[in-house]
Parts: sequence; C-alpha cells; structure tokens
Amino acid sequence: MKVDIQKHNLVPKHEVISESEKVLLQQNSDYDINDLPKIKISDPVVVELSKEDDNISVGDVLRITRDSTTAGEFVSYRIIIDD
Repeated sequence: MKVDIQKHNLVPKHEVISESEKVLLQQNSDYDINDLPKIKISDPVVVELSKEDDNISVGDVLRITRDSTTAGEFVSYRIIIDD
C-alpha cells in the first residue's frame, strides 16, 4: 500500500511559488533568496510534487504552510537544491 505523503497529517502543505512571487519575496526580504533554508530535489515531498508538475527544478522555491496553535498559520520558504 502506497501512502500519498502530501496527504499525511504530519506533513505540512508544500507548494512551488511562481517566478513573480519569487521576485516579490526577494524584494520584501532583507536577505538573498539563495540564503533560504535548503531542501533537496530528492526529498520525498519534492519528488511527489514533481509527479504533479514536471517543471520543478533546482532553484525553485517552496512555500511551506504549517498549522500553528499560537500563530494560526506559519509560512516558511525553502529553495530546492541538487543532491
């Protein structure tokens, strides 16, 4: 039996942001986009996302949305890197 990792209750929502969102993120940040925390292209969630969207590649940025008991919702970003 194969489980869809994105539907597991412990895995937060992952989505690739568009190039325009990437530019906005860069403009509204005090850091360079390449200084974001990293996630490997071989990460199981990235592999699963690439099955749905075959345009995912190194350098793309993921928005990760987690439920938070204190903040309601917590959003973080990760840049996809090679292995």
